Amino acid sequence: MELSEILENLKKKDSFIKNVTCWKVIPSRKGEYVPFPDCIDKRLVNVLLDKGIKSLYSHQRKAIDEVMKGNNVVVVTPTASGKTLCYNIPVLNEVLRDANSRALFLFPTKALSQDQVSELLELIEGIGENIKTYTYDGDTPQDARVLIRRDGHIVVTNPDMLHTGILPHHTKWIKLFSNLKYVVIDELHTYRGVFGSHTANVIRRLKRICRFYGSNPQFILCSATIANPGELAEKLIEEKVKVIDENGAPSGEKNIIFYNPPIVNRQLGIRKSSILEAKNLALEFLRKDIKTIIFAKSRLAVELILTYIREGLNENPLFKSSIKGYRGGYLPKERREIEKGLRDGEIKGVVSTNALELGIDIGSLDVSLITGYPGTVASTWQQMGRAGRRNSNSCSILIASSNPLDQYIINHPDYFFESPPESGLINPDNLYILVSHIKCAAFELPFEDGEKFGNAPTQEFLKFLEGEGILRHVGGRWHWMSEAFPAEEVSLRSASMENFVVIDITTTPRVIGEVDRASAPMLIHEEAIYIHDGQQYQVEKLDYEEKKAYVRKVDVDYYTDASVSINIKVLDVLKQDFINSISKKYFGEVLVTTLATMFKKIKLFTHENVGAGPIKLPPEEMHTTAFFFTFEDKELDPEKIQQGLLGLCNVLVNLAPLYLMCDPKDIRGVVEIKSPFSKQPTIYIFDNYPGGVGFAEKLYDIDKTLLKAARQAILECTCDEGCPSCVGPVEDVGYYAKESALEIIQGVLGD
Repeated sequence: MELSEILENLKKKDSFIKNVTCWKVIPSRKGEYVPFPDCIDKRLVNVLLDKGIKSLYSHQRKAIDEVMKGNNVVVVTPTASGKTLCYNIPVLNEVLRDANSRALFLFPTKALSQDQVSELLELIEGIGENIKTYTYDGDTPQDARVLIRRDGHIVVTNPDMLHTGILPHHTKWIKLFSNLKYVVIDELHTYRGVFGSHTANVIRRLKRICRFYGSNPQFILCSATIANPGELAEKLIEEKVKVIDENGAPSGEKNIIFYNPPIVNRQLGIRKSSILEAKNLALEFLRKDIKTIIFAKSRLAVELILTYIREGLNENPLFKSSIKGYRGGYLPKERREIEKGLRDGEIKGVVSTNALELGIDIGSLDVSLITGYPGTVASTWQQMGRAGRRNSNSCSILIASSNPLDQYIINHPDYFFESPPESGLINPDNLYILVSHIKCAAFELPFEDGEKFGNAPTQEFLKFLEGEGILRHVGGRWHWMSEAFPAEEVSLRSASMENFVVIDITTTPRVIGEVDRASAPMLIHEEAIYIHDGQQYQVEKLDYEEKKAYVRKVDVDYYTDASVSINIKVLDVLKQDFINSISKKYFGEVLVTTLATMFKKIKLFTHENVGAGPIKLPPEEMHTTAFFFTFEDKELDPEKIQQGLLGLCNVLVNLAPLYLMCDPKDIRGVVEIKSPFSKQPTIYIFDNYPGGVGFAEKLYDIDKTLLKAARQAILECTCDEGCPSCVGPVEDVGYYAKESALEIIQGVLGD
């Protein structure tokens, strides 16, 4: 059955259409085409002509022209708009002109690196010249590495490998660094928050080594649509860039549908599960052989939807086996097989976290279902763009969960369609991150007296490291003295390099997956049900010291969900101001202590709570930054204050990603009825990363905007006393939470 026919049937289906808050049809558009520049080598042009590329899109031509003028550029156009040619053409053209020139391609993931290399190799094969192009990552065999270091014209890698495997060993890469002409950074929008802040420091180290070897590379960056591409690119590379943001690519008609699951209990504001609704809609398309991708916000949600869809396809075992899950924690070989199956058309449907949001070629999909608002406008457009990549008609359905952010977006479609995408925030001079990279840089090359690294007082840091016995100051230079290899101790993506491995001991012990340290207490505590590719495993033992979880296959009708308690202590106030005469706001450094306390057993399909148990693991401590505010509590009794604080904190934490380009997990909230710091009721929102990365400080600056948005979300909710769509479930926050949260906002804003 054709997609258009299925969509017409959905329009006539009352049980579906009554829950649709917006159905927007974005018409197809024609492309804007321009000829190839005269300066492009004819051999390269002939290969493109052979591939059916007879001209360039207007944005491709503008980008290539700016690169040829010697400018750094950032290309900002939607998914599947041909951004790859914006860097492949100038890089290949330069290597054809000068066989000694070199290029470094950075992609945020190994999967994307390998995907892009295959496309590049196709072009090179057609040219017929020996342009040596290699992927260099953790999976590259040792015997191939010497060849790549010596001969590679184009080295394709990721920031993590550049950080640990290339820069610290720059003496083996002299040919690359001496002749480096171009550095390509794709998927710029992913370089935000902690990852972007780390990567900006890796770029500082890269440029420092290039200067040492006498090169000064040009940067070509590509991004999905974000509000501040120029600002983010310039912060990342610390140079001026030209922004190319007018899209000249054609696109097919796209149906975008906002779907709010029906309310099953109006008083409590409880809606039908977005996970179950995603399963039902996925089956609607998959049974009619419409290729579908289903995005979910967590690893657990991916496994639940996958389990439910396969259960729904029991009548067709062959079809059932063509539905796969895809998420972090799967082993690399599994992920490569799934990507290949999608490209070849053998896989009909895939359930994924945002791991497939990036531009990996996953073939032609017709439908994308998004289970829960991804947290940013930019990320949502990326996930929607995974369907209809070959100019065909497509459909994207955003299925709201009950949380306040989802309900705000689903009930305010104009906000989504009319607002610009969010800004990408990074803080390369964050103390925790900067000192780590100064150590890495000092290991690579001695610092000279007066040499700057970033905008912080570098010499003070060098003196501190000398005092720690890490550096030694001799003859105007700071030399590395420690035996440690600093890059191995610094993870670009999280607070810790340490992953826990999951070992299946059902028969012969084998590693089936990985879990990052921060998630381990919630996902692989003893007695947890760990789901991998739809198969349930029970955790029999968690060896916290050795970072190993031993699991055994089980067949049970429930999954587990952990609860954590958070305590916070103010260490230092960096900014403070009055919001009004009875309310004060602060930005400062805090110590956060997190402890996994208990887990619930939740029945599959019905999601009933069928049991619980304790979690016995040590607490985790983190030094970070927080925005917090206080108010006087003369009018409210303590019970109402507590409920109002909890409810308002839930709303604020859920709405904050509207104003920060961050994942909802990047910030956390906690409340105190009488804070030891302020001796008043206090709400804290903190960066969920050591040292903080700028989110809390941004919230300090937009405090009133955020509070007004929270009030609007609470007032517009149709529940009586509070629900998951505003302040949170009544059973969690109390019957007075909605009323009290509004009173607190009124008191804080003074209006």
